[in-house]
Amino acid sequence: MKYLILLLMFFTGLGAFAQQEPPIAQFSGVIYDKDSNSVVPYVTIRNITEGKNYSANYKGYFSFVVHEGDSILFTAVGYKKLALNIPKNLTNKKFTALIKLKADNIELPTVTIFPWASIDEFNKDFLTMKFADDDLEIAKKNLSKESLRDLYMSLPRDGAEYNTNSFQYNHNKLNNSHMVYTNPLLNPLAWGALIKQITEGNKSRDKK
Repeated sequence: MKYLILLLMFFTGLGAFAQQEPPIAQFSGVIYDKDSNSVVPYVTIRNITEGKNYSANYKGYFSFVVHEGDSILFTAVGYKKLALNIPKNLTNKKFTALIKLKADNIELPTVTIFPWASIDEFNKDFLTMKFADDDLEIAKKNLSKESLRDLYMSLPRDGAEYNTNSFQYNHNKLNNSHMVYTNPLLNPLAWGALIKQITEGNKSRDKK
């Protein structure tokens, strides 16, 4: 009789526990970016109530079994966390949701990078540091003969220089267009003048 009472109490408690467990439902949905409406892939989904983890696929889609009333947490790198509770008394034992995550802007502290590995290297470079020239020294270097010569050789001509050279070329061409160049060796008058100069030169030497 005692064993029968214990067995009856066990099944009664088991039935009461089964009645207290919430009904299950299929939870499905797609995860989007709230600002750009683009899918967010591979989001981590945690069922806080049961302590189970799930993950969305590369298209942001997910689907898994939950209990009514479970607390679901969505987390992704670069986005704020989003918590969601599964509604109760679902008619079709299905729950579909469109999840929109908000981008999370994280401001990192300022990091200053120094080129010295230690304070000793900094002190050494500081003591041997060469100071930059002032404005007067820079002006003197820019106006030196070497700098001006290099600029003259490297800089191309501007429009005014091209115009002046073209005008000078056309002027010289116009002046020389009516000139006739002859070979003096083919000119009889030139030969006569040359012979005359030679003869007069010989006569002056004979008088002396």
